Amino acid sequence: MNHLESAFEGKNTFGRYLIMIAAIILMVNTFGSLPMLIALVIKSVSNPDVFSQLAANPSNLGAAGLDLNLGLILMIIPFIIGLATFMLLVKSLHQRTFKMTINGTGKIRWNRFFISGGVYTILSAVYLITCYELHPSNFTLNNTTASLITLSVITLALIPFQATFEEVLFRGYMMQGFAVIARNRWFPLLMTALLFGLMHAFNPEVKEFGFFTMMPQYILFGLIFGIITIMDDGIEASMGAHTANNAFLCIMVTQKSSALQTPALLEQTKIYPWTEFFALLFVGILLILILKIIFKWEDFSKLFGKIKPEKVVNQIP
Repeated sequence: MNHLESAFEGKNTFGRYLIMIAAIILMVNTFGSLPMLIALVIKSVSNPDVFSQLAANPSNLGAAGLDLNLGLILMIIPFIIGLATFMLLVKSLHQRTFKMTINGTGKIRWNRFFISGGVYTILSAVYLITCYELHPSNFTLNNTTASLITLSVITLALIPFQATFEEVLFRGYMMQGFAVIARNRWFPLLMTALLFGLMHAFNPEVKEFGFFTMMPQYILFGLIFGIITIMDDGIEASMGAHTANNAFLCIMVTQKSSALQTPALLEQTKIYPWTEFFALLFVGILLILILKIIFKWEDFSKLFGKIKPEKVVNQIP
């Protein structure tokens, strides 16, 4: 495998990365946001206060009168547009295929995706059951209607696109880009984790609990997924874990400050961010150790090793 080494192939000047990021931002915020805008405009005909209600709480589409399952679809569309934009541009901008962003070999290891996702789902279920047993009063039954089945179908069909886009962008594209600059693995790991955290800076959880309270949690997520990527020499396992995390939360438990408001099975009344942080740390370490055994990774010194590509292609401006 040559996930980070493969970044040395093709065209890698800084300007090309800027063009890619700018194009993704443009497409996400125009074509990606258009379906949501159309839905809200239609809804505003019967409810003129739609936009003022959303301004007060942008993540609460239910308060604006939108069906939450429809709202989830509309919120995922920008990620699909972003992923499609990347897939269309990566060949022309960098002379590398999309699959080379996944692991550098041109072949996607789907078993990695499903095994990692399965392990993370089990760990998440154990954690939720433990929390429920310890503090049952902190959870209320939120939804037992047929809409939960609809939610499950939508989630399993669309959340993989959302998680894959973020993994391709950060643990794939950006991690490879930083590897070209630094010629090591620890710098791309830290930088992508930091940028991944900052990307979530406008999430409603940040507004609710504070920037310096929530950033460590988002950055920790980035570190966990980044370590998995480096150890497994590709992003399939991190894609699986990321998908499992988001899908599990969408279906099983929601809370009022969540970025993805869904008609989940349970609603958590009170959130304790630092408890969640240390729980994530524990689950993340456990996930990495389990995957290390399953995938027979080498020792963790790989995280601090230098990148020595067999052939570094001269960069073409």
